[in-house]
Amino acid sequence: MNITVVGTGYVGLVTGACLADAGNNVFCLDLNQEKIRQLNAGEIPIFEPGLEPIVKRNREAGRLRFSTDVEASVAHGELQLIAVGTPPGEDGSADMQYVLAAARAIGKHMKAWKVIATKSTVPVGTADRIKEVIGKETSTPFAVVSNPEFLKEGAAVEDFMRPDRVILGAEDPRAVALMRQLYAPFQRNHERIMVMSVRSAELTKYAANAMLATRISFMNELANLAEAIGADIEEVRRGIGSDPRIGYQFLYAGAGFGGSCFPKDVKALQNSATEAGRPLRVLGAVGAVNDDQKRVLAGKVKRRFKDLKGKTFALWGLAFKANTDDMREAASLVLIDDLTAAGAKVQAYDPVAGKALKQDGLKIVDSALAALEGADALIIVTEWQEFRSPDFAVIKAKLKTPAIFDGRNLYDPAVLKSLGIEYFPIGRKA
Repeated sequence: MNITVVGTGYVGLVTGACLADAGNNVFCLDLNQEKIRQLNAGEIPIFEPGLEPIVKRNREAGRLRFSTDVEASVAHGELQLIAVGTPPGEDGSADMQYVLAAARAIGKHMKAWKVIATKSTVPVGTADRIKEVIGKETSTPFAVVSNPEFLKEGAAVEDFMRPDRVILGAEDPRAVALMRQLYAPFQRNHERIMVMSVRSAELTKYAANAMLATRISFMNELANLAEAIGADIEEVRRGIGSDPRIGYQFLYAGAGFGGSCFPKDVKALQNSATEAGRPLRVLGAVGAVNDDQKRVLAGKVKRRFKDLKGKTFALWGLAFKANTDDMREAASLVLIDDLTAAGAKVQAYDPVAGKALKQDGLKIVDSALAALEGADALIIVTEWQEFRSPDFAVIKAKLKTPAIFDGRNLYDPAVLKSLGIEYFPIGRKA
């Protein structure tokens, strides 16, 4: 199948590469000339496990190409997948200018029937706006489909190759048949496609992310309560997670969620709900709790050390989660701001993220051990694998004060206590 993917950001690049790996001829369009230059030079602009070899293999096979040529991109694919950004506006609503510009360009250059499918996360009603925009540019027949992505950063390739569901919002039988053909190689084990109305599909994406964000914020509130009353949130997590109606996923207390999806999508759904006259009161609390949670670690540090002037803290982890270089809405950024505003210095290490991060009082180092040199205490924000089983004797020897502030609850409080290390986790008895 000839497929065009509009946008080579996180979603577009993973989607294009994985579709090419299934044997399709994929044309990836982006108007950013530098990004296209990088991709054509074999440079991958994002960190995602497993993605680089797929891109390399399919470029060499001629199934994957990158270009800024809009007219050629429209001519190439019977299927046009829109995967451009929908950043939040000042009011929290999704900025639709890039989606609508992509639709307008498709309409301008389209000379035969096509399916235009949105992979971008878009508000309910976007398909109608796309139809209107394209209809003003051409009289050629077309169909619009909502096909939201459900890719977890750090596991996106696996998620695409083995999806747990494929949502198709469509009314046109010919478009549905084309989309079924597209996803056939990725669901040979059993049927994963769910066909529904376009508006239901658009809402499903927001609803999924909002539900997951709600679980995280609720667990963080429970963690803070557990800490106040002498309970252990890890024990509580295991207790409630064993209930099959609840399950174990997204029940980990921590330093607050970040990334490109949850914060943005929670705000966008709130905005859409308010415009519809049905404000979502629960989601308002989800965002407020998350904002507060990002300051919990700094609060623990301040209570322990009182005056932070002249203090230096080792920080392990900058990305909003492990296995990604994504710094958007990362809890580490709030923590660094709070510590440096109080007069402290921060020595930070992350395996892949934040190399170009610059801020007064912040020093980026190239190893976990280097971050400990001359530090008063250690703070952990991201759950990278290499942080899970460190040499605690070395940590204790290098720190001026043997104390660890753990925003991901990586360690056993009893073990650290036995080693003479002060331990400040989230919602646990230390």
